[in-house]
Amino acid sequence: MVTATVDVIDRGGLLCDLNYMIEGNTLGTYDEPNPETEYAEIPVYNLVIDHPEGTILWDTGNHEDALDGHWPEGLKQAFYPHDADEHTLEGDLETAGYGLDDIDYVFQTHLHLDHAGGLHHFDGTDVPVFVHEEEIKFAYYSAKTDEGSAAYILEDFDHDLNWEVLHRDRETHFEDVEFIRFPGHTPGLTGTMIHLEDETLVFTGDEIYQAENYEEEMPLGAGLLWSKRHWFETLQRIKDLQRQYDATVVYGHDPDQYEALSGWS
Repeated sequence: MVTATVDVIDRGGLLCDLNYMIEGNTLGTYDEPNPETEYAEIPVYNLVIDHPEGTILWDTGNHEDALDGHWPEGLKQAFYPHDADEHTLEGDLETAGYGLDDIDYVFQTHLHLDHAGGLHHFDGTDVPVFVHEEEIKFAYYSAKTDEGSAAYILEDFDHDLNWEVLHRDRETHFEDVEFIRFPGHTPGLTGTMIHLEDETLVFTGDEIYQAENYEEEMPLGAGLLWSKRHWFETLQRIKDLQRQYDATVVYGHDPDQYEALSGWS
C-alpha cells in the first residue's frame, strides 16, 4: 500500500445523446416509434496522483479550443464541449493547487479527443507520457485513414512528446500503481489500479462509461466499441479485480459517481 493522494480535476462536460454511453438506451416501440432520446451532460475529468515517486497527471482532457475550430463540426455536434473554453488544463490544475511545472509524468488512458486535448502543453518537454503501444498505433491509423475510430484528432497527440510506450497488458512503473490494458473501447485503452493505504481504486477510463455498463453489463453504444467481444472480456476482468482486492471501480463519464468523486479534491 502506497501513501499517495488522488485529486480529481474538473475539466468541464460534454453534452450528448446517452445512446452513445449505453447501447440501446432509448429504443422505439410499436406504440412509440420515435421516443425522445435522453440528451444530457457527462463529466470530463483528469486525475493528479501525488505519489512518492512523482506527480502523475492522468489524462489531459479536452483541448481548450474545442469549440473554436479544433474539433471538427461533426464531433462537436455529437459530443458538444459546451464549456471547454472555460476549462484550460493549466487553469483547472491551478484551481486544484497544481501547476503544469508540478507534473512529473503524464499517463494517457487513450488518445480520444476528450482525453488527449491537453498534450500540447508537454510538446518539446522531457516529461514522460505513458501510453500503450496498441493505442498509439490505432490513434495514428484512425487519424491518418478513413478506418478505425473517428474520435481521434491528430493535432491532439502528433507532438514532440517524450513517449513512454507500454507494451504489456500489465505494467508497474510506480509503487502500487499498475497500468492495465483494458481493450474494448479502443484496442489500447489502459486503466489504472492504485493500492492506497485505506482502499484499492480501479480507474477504468472509457472501458466503462457509466454504472449501467458495469452493473447491468450494457455495452457502450453508437459505434464507440472497437470490439464488443474484447469489451465484455475486459468487463469480466475488471469485476475479477474488484472481487480480488475489494476495490472501488471508477467509471469514465458517470455524472452521479463523479459528484461523489469530486469531493476527494
